[in-house]
Amino acid sequence: MAETAVISALGEVFQLLKVKTNLLRGVHKDFLDIKDELESIQIFLKDADRRAADEAETNEGIRTWVKHMREASFRIEDIIDEYLRLIHTANPPGSGSVFNKITSPIKTLIPRHKIASEIQDIKLTIHGIKERSVRYNFQISNEQGSSNSSNTTEEKENGRWRDPRLSSLFIEETEIVGFEGPKEELYGWLLEGSAERTVISVVGMGGLGKTTLAKLVFDSQKETEDPLPKKLHKMDDRSLITEVRKYLEHKRYLIFFDDVWQEDFSDQVEFAMPNNNKGSRIIITTRIMQVADFFKKSFLVHVHNLQLLTPNKAWELFCKKVFRYDLGGRCPPELEAVAKEIVQKFKQLPLAIVAVAGLLSTKSKTMIEWQKVSQNLSLELGCNTHLTSLTKILSLSYDGLPHYLKPCILYFGLYPEDFAIHHRRLTQQWAAEGFVKSDGRRTPEQVAEEYLSELIQRSLVQVSDVNFEGKVHTCQVHDLLREVIIRKMKDLSFCHCMHDDGESLVVGKTRRLSITTSHNNVLKSSNISHFRAIHVFHKSVSLEHFVGKLCSKSRILKVLDIEGTSLNHIPKNLGNLFHLRYLNLKSTKIKVLPKSVGELQNLEILDITYTLVHEIPREINKLTKLRHLFALHRNYEEKYSLFGFTSGVKMEKGIKNMASLQKLYYVEVNHGGVDLIQEMKMLSQLRRLGLRHVRREHGEAISAVIVELKHLEDLNITTIGEDESINLNFVSSPPQLQALHLKAKLDTLPEWIPKLEYLVEIKLALSYLKNDPLQSLKNLPNLLKFGLWDNAYDGEILHFQIGGFLKLKRLNLRRLNRVNSILIDEGTLISLEYLNMDRIPQLKEVPSGIRSLDKLKDINFTEMPSEFVESIDPDKGKDYMIIKHVPLVSIHHSSGPKFYDYAIRTIHSSSKQS
Repeated sequence: MAETAVISALGEVFQLLKVKTNLLRGVHKDFLDIKDELESIQIFLKDADRRAADEAETNEGIRTWVKHMREASFRIEDIIDEYLRLIHTANPPGSGSVFNKITSPIKTLIPRHKIASEIQDIKLTIHGIKERSVRYNFQISNEQGSSNSSNTTEEKENGRWRDPRLSSLFIEETEIVGFEGPKEELYGWLLEGSAERTVISVVGMGGLGKTTLAKLVFDSQKETEDPLPKKLHKMDDRSLITEVRKYLEHKRYLIFFDDVWQEDFSDQVEFAMPNNNKGSRIIITTRIMQVADFFKKSFLVHVHNLQLLTPNKAWELFCKKVFRYDLGGRCPPELEAVAKEIVQKFKQLPLAIVAVAGLLSTKSKTMIEWQKVSQNLSLELGCNTHLTSLTKILSLSYDGLPHYLKPCILYFGLYPEDFAIHHRRLTQQWAAEGFVKSDGRRTPEQVAEEYLSELIQRSLVQVSDVNFEGKVHTCQVHDLLREVIIRKMKDLSFCHCMHDDGESLVVGKTRRLSITTSHNNVLKSSNISHFRAIHVFHKSVSLEHFVGKLCSKSRILKVLDIEGTSLNHIPKNLGNLFHLRYLNLKSTKIKVLPKSVGELQNLEILDITYTLVHEIPREINKLTKLRHLFALHRNYEEKYSLFGFTSGVKMEKGIKNMASLQKLYYVEVNHGGVDLIQEMKMLSQLRRLGLRHVRREHGEAISAVIVELKHLEDLNITTIGEDESINLNFVSSPPQLQALHLKAKLDTLPEWIPKLEYLVEIKLALSYLKNDPLQSLKNLPNLLKFGLWDNAYDGEILHFQIGGFLKLKRLNLRRLNRVNSILIDEGTLISLEYLNMDRIPQLKEVPSGIRSLDKLKDINFTEMPSEFVESIDPDKGKDYMIIKHVPLVSIHHSSGPKFYDYAIRTIHSSSKQS
């Protein structure tokens, strides 16, 4: 991690050297010297980091050297931030008077002296670190890609090297549990199918049993053992390929490559394995999906994503390992509760269950002994010899990461256990921390999304939930990997986690603080001036004093995330947090943003969604680097709250100055009027725009703005009331629009909407359209989600015609008061998976066309008429057969409680009080 810290410091130096200033003479020369020193040290850092992390390395001096290198990098980042702050203080935006030019050097004299002294001290420190590196004989390492796993997996014991993964190759089949389904699938691919050579890839996180499964299948197919050509290990690449190819040319062969890490491994072995159409097979195991995907260039490929064990199989494996020599393989009743508690903590990971079972098999089978293990699992993982192999194997995936992904995966340790992390929250924090850099074509968040995808592909991050497009919505890491991450965070001074049963005092210079405790004394006692990121997750913690202290003393804070806390006040000196890039106040109780928010010149992301802030001070228009502004205020007292009207925020004119804005929602345009809307033309980078309280007279101005926003991907417009109509007849359609929400009375459906070839989601509400909109929208080529809400259609018949909506996955029909018939032709909605019908009072019969929708997974009927509900009663309903093929059907109806439970579906009603 010293390597990552140095790379980060180098990035800061490069940025600083682009700043032209005469404030501190010689500063550029000093930082050029520091840059040169860091670059000369950098080539040894991979080896230094590896040797510092190696438990077999007896020289504690190496770990100290790495620690000093990391701390020096932190000092470099801090002094650069302080220097940039000084430049801003001496030359604030808009200051050009002669008086300021005279007084600025006087005001900054003492800070300049301190900075100059610190820079000189850092130079001496770096020089000393470089000199000491010679004695450790660090080796030059390849700086590209990930480290070679073969060099990081072995442990020296008694003069011999032992690979902790070796045992996976020698497990007896009788000891294997939970692989019945995967084994049969692999057998099928192995023995059946194409005669063409085929790759069978088993992919998954460390500890799932990939090697065990693949070896089981491989061993079952050994028929001959022809002698291999001699001296293969002495051949060069060309000779080796030629010899192996010749050996295999006329054979039906089966080859097993275990634990492959190189993404381009396919290119390395392809030509050695001839495609002789004899049904040959290649089995590979890997943690990295890109390894499997790379084979698709030249091979027929089958991929099996190995999953965690089911809870029942996890319990079976545990008992089989702990009680295999006594008690008939069964857990005694008095130990069952604590045993299941232990198994649950290991989250169905086979290797972990085997490891803890091995530990418990050596313990007395008493409640007291097993409770000790359960209560101290985190400690045991770090020091118990039965579990160290487990942590080493899990650590391999981290050790093998390229440097730019290591801080990204460590960030998961900041979040509480079992916390489903929203992908946007996570990737924006990575960007704000400087972990990702824009390449000029993509935004930092887009690059960060690719980083997240790479961590998922490497089986390090688990997807908790996906959206209707199949994209990541929330994610997390396995609890055991999180334990590994937390230990690495502590060793690397990456983050200090404060929780109820943990340490309350921060030791050393830690860069980040994560708070999951409500103990106020912890917040009061902490030295917070050296943190670059602070995250608070406990909802009831009192933060007013803490945030006030931050604004007074913190000079380098870049990320402040206090979403969902009880904070109700932001101090007036918020602007002191000059380097703040990310401020998340979502779902707090704050009512006002101070005017000093305009001093946050580096702020890139501001989230005040679901707060009580209703008006943003005009000073925010000075934030030229702000890229994302999220604001939504729910006001349940509004006249039209029945239809879900929500308020945005009021903003003053001057918004045109925020030229970096990419996401802006939601803004109440009735406050700023046409002038405010017209200024939005200048926001050429906008990708998402949300407007609230739109009036009839705003239609023309909004149309003119949207035509100019060439990058717009998401547009959300809500009028000020149910009867407010709006004309949105654009001259041309937004070329990149992917999502459109219109909550407005429309005379007709705008002609540009059916031309949106990239549109994946559309929602219409309160439109009162006289003509069936389905005829115009049915041919949208990429539409996946469609909603008609709150009398969007004012007719009686909705007709889904043959050949329409071919890609649609989700359909929501809600509160359509006049619709009495829904017709679904065969050959329409052929991809539909989710159907929701809510409060359609005139619809008395289930649409018969549902019968032909064979991909439907889930239907939800809410507050539909009694006749409609009774018609699908499994006991007496005439329309029951229409929905019988759907796996899950839910009915929520106020007429009375019913509950039906079937093997392939659940149908239930919930009673409500009137």
